[in-house]
Amino acid sequence: MNFDFPLFLVVATTVTGLAWLVEKLWLGRRRAAAKEKPPKIIEYAILFFPVFALVLALRSFLFEPFQIPSESMLPTLEVGDFILVSKYEYGLRLPVANTKVLDVGEPQRGDVMVFVPPHRHEYFIKRVVGVPGDIVRYAQKILYINGEAQKQEFVAQYPPVQPQRFRYREQLGEASHLMERSGRPGRSGEWRVPRGHYFVMGDNRDRSSDSRVWGMVP
Repeated sequence: MNFDFPLFLVVATTVTGLAWLVEKLWLGRRRAAAKEKPPKIIEYAILFFPVFALVLALRSFLFEPFQIPSESMLPTLEVGDFILVSKYEYGLRLPVANTKVLDVGEPQRGDVMVFVPPHRHEYFIKRVVGVPGDIVRYAQKILYINGEAQKQEFVAQYPPVQPQRFRYREQLGEASHLMERSGRPGRSGEWRVPRGHYFVMGDNRDRSSDSRVWGMVP
């Protein structure tokens, strides 16, 4: 079971904030008149409330750290890499409820995006290759967008003798990035991206569970 840190932050900020408010407006005055000190739990709540509130604001609306869990984005991102994700590029959303309150921008082809996929309630990270209206085709390890093959330039192979992995530089629209292929057959198919959805793939094309397997990202 995954720990829901955003929910924890919201609850912790709410509880400590209420404790601070009640102490400041009501109980604190009574204790001051009686020359009593507040209980330790109230002191800790007052101490931690601004910390929780600051972390909640930064993490919800500005930046959030993530750690890369798998090889699906090699060679762009290594397993265990820590990344800092901009939370405002695609609009501001309320924490936990995930309701958009301010529309800023939309994902663009070539973006590396962190999202919750339709089949699992946890964060994935992939590259956006298809935007609404695109026809995406993947055949013989070549990516086609609206019938146009995306150029791949060979970079290296690993190991040099009897290689198992092949590294290329792919031109995806205006974006250029490294990607890897293996010697085994890859998943093929053709998909039309509906309105309000995106087609995503890992840069490690033959070792990525992505839109080729579980569909589009809303």
